[in-house]
Amino acid sequence: MAHARISMYMPPDINPTQAAIAYGCRALPKLNEELQSEDLEMRQKALMALCDLMHDPEYVYEAINIGCLESLKALLKDSDHMVRIKTTEVLHIMATHNVGRDGFLEHDIIPALALLLNDPQRTCRENLHQTYKQLAQLPSGAQGIVNNSLIPSLVWKLQREEENIQELILDTLAPCLQEDATEALSSHAVPFLKQKLLSTNQNIRSKAAHALIAISIPLEGKNQVWQHDVIPILVHLLKDKEEEVQANAAGALMYATVTTEGKYAALDAEAIQPLLQLLCSPMKKVRLNATKALTMLAEAPEGRKLLQAHVPVFRVLKEESNEVVQRAAQIAIQVIEWKP
Repeated sequence: MAHARISMYMPPDINPTQAAIAYGCRALPKLNEELQSEDLEMRQKALMALCDLMHDPEYVYEAINIGCLESLKALLKDSDHMVRIKTTEVLHIMATHNVGRDGFLEHDIIPALALLLNDPQRTCRENLHQTYKQLAQLPSGAQGIVNNSLIPSLVWKLQREEENIQELILDTLAPCLQEDATEALSSHAVPFLKQKLLSTNQNIRSKAAHALIAISIPLEGKNQVWQHDVIPILVHLLKDKEEEVQANAAGALMYATVTTEGKYAALDAEAIQPLLQLLCSPMKKVRLNATKALTMLAEAPEGRKLLQAHVPVFRVLKEESNEVVQRAAQIAIQVIEWKP
């Protein structure tokens, strides 16, 4: 007589929303076929399965080789919002690998993603900006974003997106502006970044100051930072409770004060005292950027005169273990003690 028995083993882990993955080398080709299916549920399940597989760079490499990126590009235009969300999620995961980022540049994924900048689904836009952020970590990826003329759109979106997406946009903008700040400067990026410096969100303040460092590298950027009265706000941020904000504000001042107008704007905003206080910060980046900013201010006669009494502080920095800070302190002392 048969008896009812309860197995001691756990039931198989079956996800009904995910496509069954074929065995071995057939797995990705089968999923690629399903991505192109006219059946909505099949496309969705294939995307769910791909999300799991793309965490492995070997699968990313194979997926690119068999043409999955072309299938994913087509799905970015899908009428179903869940398909678009999962497609951008797959691309975001692929972008965390170098092989994925290189593949995106070869297959024009950057302009294809740009079609979703105004997508009604917040998650879709967030995945998109996560992907751009990862791409921008490569100089070639940042240049690709610039070459596709996306900087004006990203600057415009900076004013309209939710805070977490604003952070992603700022993370993307900073390396892109290091490559080429021309379009950003003509798109009124400086006044928009100035507004973000006043945010109550410490991450946005820090990332906006970091983007200002990049945009201040060219002369036109330095001039705009001075013309739009950004320097007094940067001086105020030197007293911020967050060290990362202090470091980036000092870094932005370091570039903005290269010009004579920038120097005197910082002196008028009384930047020297808060910068001197940062020389004792436990964070190396804060000390380094503050030292370099003070060196710029010491090039003005008024700044040099104010700093002469503080040379012993720079001599202490000259003795610290970090060679970069040592060298910066030595240069600061030479500039402060210079006599015409």
